[in-house]
Amino acid sequence: MSLPTTMKAVGIYKTGDFDVLETLEQPLPQATPGDVLVKIHYTGVNFIDTYFRKGLYPIKQFPQILGSEGAGEIVALPTDEAVLASEEYKLRGFAVGGRVAIYGMGALAEYHSVPWDKAYPLPAAVSTRTGAASLTQGLTALTFATEAYDVQAGDTVLVHTVAGGLGLLLAQLAKARGATVIGTTSTPAKAALARAHGADHVVLYTQEDTVARVLELTGGAGVHAIFDGVGKDTFEADFKMIRRKGTIVSIGNASGAVPPFPPLKLVEKNVRLLRPTLNNYIYTPEEGRTYAAELFGLIAAGTLKVNVHAEYPLSAEGVREAQKDLTGGKTTGKLIVKVADP
Repeated sequence: MSLPTTMKAVGIYKTGDFDVLETLEQPLPQATPGDVLVKIHYTGVNFIDTYFRKGLYPIKQFPQILGSEGAGEIVALPTDEAVLASEEYKLRGFAVGGRVAIYGMGALAEYHSVPWDKAYPLPAAVSTRTGAASLTQGLTALTFATEAYDVQAGDTVLVHTVAGGLGLLLAQLAKARGATVIGTTSTPAKAALARAHGADHVVLYTQEDTVARVLELTGGAGVHAIFDGVGKDTFEADFKMIRRKGTIVSIGNASGAVPPFPPLKLVEKNVRLLRPTLNNYIYTPEEGRTYAAELFGLIAAGTLKVNVHAEYPLSAEGVREAQKDLTGGKTTGKLIVKVADP
C-alpha cells in the first residue's frame, strides 16, 4: 500500500486558550515494531483534549497533536516477532484493511501509529464513526460502572450532566443492569434526551434545588453512587446526596479540578471516594481487549446507543468550534471530527 510522507493534523505548539490550536502538516508517523498504523476516519472530541490544551495535564514535547481516540483502517501491522507470536495479539485478528478503534494521544490526524494493544477490532455491526464516538466514553462508563462502583439491580445512582456523551452511556448501562437512574442537566430538551436513554428522573439544576430533589426521590437516604464529571461545582453537594457507605466516583473536571479537602470529610457517612482513570482499568492487553469487546458487543446488540451531536472538519477552526461547544455546555451526546470518508 502506497502511503504519503506527510499528513494533516491539529495540535498545539504551546498550551493556552482555544487560539493555540493550529492546523499542522506533520511527517507520517514512524511506527515502532510493536505499533499498528491506522488511517483515521473519525476522531472523538473529549474534555481531556481541553485539559492537555490548557496545560492542566502535562505535555512532554511540542508540537503535540491532540485527540485521544479515533477509528479507521489498519494500513500497517507490527513487525516485532515477539508481538506477532503472542496469544493476546493473535486474539485480535488484525489484518491490513481491518477496522479498529484506537486509544492514544495524537488521533486528530490523518494517520496515527499506536501500540497494538491500544487498537481494538470493530465488529461488522459497529461503524468507524460509532467506534470513534464510543471508545473513550464507552470504556470509561463500562469500567467505572464495574470497578469504581459495580452498579447492581436495585441500586439508585446519580449521574451528573446526564445528557452528555458519557452521561448518556452511564445512564443506559446502569438502567440495563436494573438500577434506578437520577440525572442532572440544564434544559428540558436535554432532560427528554436523558429519559430516552434510560434516566428515570432528571433534575434541572438551573431550576431546581438538586440536593433537595435527590433526597426527596430517595426518601432522604441518598443514592448508592454518584458519577460526577463536573468536579469543583458539584463536589460539596455530592456529600449531601450520597447515602451512608455510598461511593462518589469523580470522573472529570468540567467546572475545574476538585480542591484539596480533609480525609475526615469521608467519616460522617463512611463514604468511599475514587478518582480513577480509564488507563488504569485497561492497563493490560487482556483488560483492554475484554472491556472493548464487551463495549462493542453492547453497542452491536442495541443495549447501548451512541448519540452523535455533531461532526466537525479536521482543521484548527473545526476543532476550536468543537471544543468551545463541548466546554460551553451546548451539546448533547458525542462530538466527533471527520477526518476521511470510510
